[in-house]
Amino acid sequence: MAQFRVCPDSGFFFDKSAESLIKANAVAAAVSLLIAGFLALGVILTRWQEVHLLPADMFYQVLTAHGINALLFWIIFFEIAILYFASSTLLRTRLAAPRWAWAGFALMIIGMVMNNIAVLQGNSSVMMTSYAPMQAEPHFYLGLILFAVGALIGCFVFLGTLVIARDDRTYEGSIPLVTFGALTACIIAIFTIACGAIILVPTFLWSIGYISHIDAAMYRVIWWGMGHSSQQINVAAHVSVWYLIVGVLFNARPMSEKVSRSAFLLYILFLQLASAHHILVDPGISSEWKVFNTSYAMYLAVLASMIHGLTVPGSMEVAQRAKGYTKGMFEWLRKAPWSNPVFSGFFLSLIIFGFIGGITGVVMGTEQINIIIHNTIYVPAHFHATVAVGTTLTFMALTYLLIPLLFRRALFLPWMARWQPYVFSAGMTMMILFMLGAGTLGVSRRHWDMDFTGAMLSFEYPGTAYTMMAVAGIGGVLGVLGGAMYLIVTVGSLLFGKKLDESAGLFQSFGVPLASSAYNITQPERLPMAPKLAVEEHGSAGFEAPGTFALAMALLVCFVVYYFINWDYLGSVWPLS
Repeated sequence: MAQFRVCPDSGFFFDKSAESLIKANAVAAAVSLLIAGFLALGVILTRWQEVHLLPADMFYQVLTAHGINALLFWIIFFEIAILYFASSTLLRTRLAAPRWAWAGFALMIIGMVMNNIAVLQGNSSVMMTSYAPMQAEPHFYLGLILFAVGALIGCFVFLGTLVIARDDRTYEGSIPLVTFGALTACIIAIFTIACGAIILVPTFLWSIGYISHIDAAMYRVIWWGMGHSSQQINVAAHVSVWYLIVGVLFNARPMSEKVSRSAFLLYILFLQLASAHHILVDPGISSEWKVFNTSYAMYLAVLASMIHGLTVPGSMEVAQRAKGYTKGMFEWLRKAPWSNPVFSGFFLSLIIFGFIGGITGVVMGTEQINIIIHNTIYVPAHFHATVAVGTTLTFMALTYLLIPLLFRRALFLPWMARWQPYVFSAGMTMMILFMLGAGTLGVSRRHWDMDFTGAMLSFEYPGTAYTMMAVAGIGGVLGVLGGAMYLIVTVGSLLFGKKLDESAGLFQSFGVPLASSAYNITQPERLPMAPKLAVEEHGSAGFEAPGTFALAMALLVCFVVYYFINWDYLGSVWPLS
């Protein structure tokens, strides 16, 4: 029986079951982002001291829900959709065990709802980290456990689909690079979920009285094996999407596929160890472990990201130069489709992730420097650069690509879609930069009140810190506006966008398959290997991508200058003679 359809615009083959699951997970992700964005406004307007919107109890309640919806639910729902796309669609194969995939999706929905209800009831304002001995309601932990089990089922369905594709020989050679990157994300996800099970199951039993005590130091170590590694899933996933976007938009090929695959392998071996920077001041961890993770392990993880940061824009530059954009060093970039939100979202996410997220990550991961910014608002500034811009903006760009191809709807309000990546990235960048500055001045990461009103031991921040938090608040509001623009375009496209297929009705936008006549292919042709291309030289020095090399050197200069500024700052606050 025919179960595939071919997209007339892209040539992608969509399996009927996989298509419905991709849609359902993407819609659930958008709902999670809506919740997270609404709550973000409360966090922003409270940390902006002149506004100080929420009382203390409500602030921590809102902060808890915002963190979990933004960093877990929004991201992981979307990543499950990516796993199904990268396996079934890119490999032209049927999805393994679709009933199990739907069961996993149902568990994720139940877990998300249960966890949000627990937080909204008011007795689970323990923030995303939920450090013991703070105790939340049992269904807070149970919701996270169910969500994790559902995500784990999605990972196994992805792996099963890879096995089916190999056995049915639906592709030639190795799996495509994008699928390889998704496999990297899946492997890290399994490690992440295992850490979550190790700590959340006992904590759930503690919350219902079956366990009398949870060791706080042990909890922090294992929790960050889950908490920070979940963000490494994001890195592997959004880098894979980068490769997909440059391939679709520019017909670009990786500069060296072997090197790119090796970089993904480095992610598996070393990237999740970056969680060390959260526990560098914890007494329960040996100095040897801290030194290894903040030196050798970090160097190799950073090397992997630098490889991707060079090869993704580099492959785009090579493709653009092959089309004749060879004037000067940056004509290939100037003539890029900046009015296309797929491209602008992708490229802005790459720049902000590399220049801000990458550099601040290395600074935080350096054991000595970490002490001056540990537990300050510098930390959320960093992960907003990596996750809220690097990953989220990439996923937004992918959404604009898939709405016509997958949902068979034209974009609603295309002018808003064109502006959205710029508004979102400008607002978030403003917020991030000024939060970094405030964190350097010591502003605390989570404290509700910068004035410490009523505290027995008061502390007064310099006036510059208040100014920086105010500017960060303005940027945050602008970022929320950019997020709202994305949701307006996305939801509007699913509900009101022009139909590109007669059967693309309302219910089809939320997971119901298209008309049976659309699925008229029993088995697509085998995916062929791309032919090898001769390497061409460009530029006076013979570099294949001189513009990208110049951007990489600019990143290196920014990193070196900022890195040693922080060492100088450390010397000023911790004088030794």
